[in-house]
Amino acid sequence: MNRLNEKARAMIAEAIGAENIIVEDEILDRYARDETSDLEHAPDIVVRVSTAGEVGRVLKICNELGVPVTPRGAGTGVTGGAVPVTGGVLLSLERMNRILEIDERNMTALVEPAVITGDLQRAARERGLMYPPDPASLDSCSIGGNVAEGAGGPRAVKYGTTKDYVLGLEFVLPDGAIITTGGKFVKNATGFNLCGLLTGSEGTLAVITKILLRLVPAAPFSMDLLLPYDTLEAAVDDVYAIIARRVGPAALEFMEEDAIRLTARHLGQDMPFPDARAHLLVQLDGTSEEAVRDQVAAIAGCISVPEERIIAAESRAQSERIWKARRAIREAITAESPVFLAEDTVVPRSEIPAFLKKVKEFLNARGLRSVMFGHAGDGNVHIDVLSGGMPRAEWDGLVPELKKNIYAIALAHGGTITGEHGIGFTRRDYLGLALGEDEIALQKRVKAAFDPRGILNPRKIFGD
Repeated sequence: MNRLNEKARAMIAEAIGAENIIVEDEILDRYARDETSDLEHAPDIVVRVSTAGEVGRVLKICNELGVPVTPRGAGTGVTGGAVPVTGGVLLSLERMNRILEIDERNMTALVEPAVITGDLQRAARERGLMYPPDPASLDSCSIGGNVAEGAGGPRAVKYGTTKDYVLGLEFVLPDGAIITTGGKFVKNATGFNLCGLLTGSEGTLAVITKILLRLVPAAPFSMDLLLPYDTLEAAVDDVYAIIARRVGPAALEFMEEDAIRLTARHLGQDMPFPDARAHLLVQLDGTSEEAVRDQVAAIAGCISVPEERIIAAESRAQSERIWKARRAIREAITAESPVFLAEDTVVPRSEIPAFLKKVKEFLNARGLRSVMFGHAGDGNVHIDVLSGGMPRAEWDGLVPELKKNIYAIALAHGGTITGEHGIGFTRRDYLGLALGEDEIALQKRVKAAFDPRGILNPRKIFGD
């Protein structure tokens, strides 16, 4: 630890108490990584905060001394956003984990940033309400992290992503100022949309300490379907057919054959139609059982899958079986190859087959194994490339080429380089592929306006 960070430690201890500072190597090591494959860097100290006031005092000290600060919630990100790559202070928000209010009349929830997404969903459901965003890691990821990354999930096709539910924020600037913006209202044309600006900013502009979220009435009935296909093209054609019928599925996911087979092996159980070239997973919801069954009938009448091959879950256990494989894909990949490349490019829905075919051809030509799955309803495609037994030095040298080519193919098909995981540290060198110089320069000016000394989550998003 350098002298500057030693000084910061002493000043922080005086400001919020030495008991809130961690310096033991074995504990620091636990904060050296998030869920990004093969990236770690330990902080000099970890500071655990419980209030916005404590956050403000810590940031003010670090800002005055020029000490870098990496905010961290649950640490479930996959682009290195919570990894303290420059050392310094890791600001842990894990103690700020309370659901402060669920307001049924205004259909809002006020939460602290470390509230687990699944816990909020269950608390809202108990009151007949729903918080729709549902990232795959919903039982471990935090609301603050979801806001920082602009997280999505399967239900984005009908309900949108995290950005569509943020009504207000309390946040702390690097100089220690605490600002509250937004409120329990639907319309707001008062000044700049700071909630929108901070959502997806990846902890580089401010530290969020409270979040006011919009809730919606919970649909009392739902049903899940599994549709098997002989080709991915046929599956995507049916995605268009379903949406064109205006059925409005709550979720519309796909798994291509490599994802189906890998996950089946990992779970050690038979999957429905394990030899299919693709699966579509469809979730329907509505105000009555009859309304949901009408949606099922509408889908059966417009898709290419024979009705007898459609699996409709008639119980919670059957629904869990349908979705278990989709939610276990990342776990299966990690078990198969702990070192892998995880990408979440997004393209227009109609471009999914051509995009995946091009990417598969590119990867197969290099003898690389890949697993592809994602959100067919909104075009967000997850591409995971497994390193397998490749020597480490060779893999490390290959990754930049893989990224650049996958991104180039996505851009050529009218897409962009990330749909929900963000830029973070692992994609910062490729931002210029998707954004022009003037746009990047504008974003850097926004960063400088919030954080003129550049202490918040340095070396994230931008390449410098």
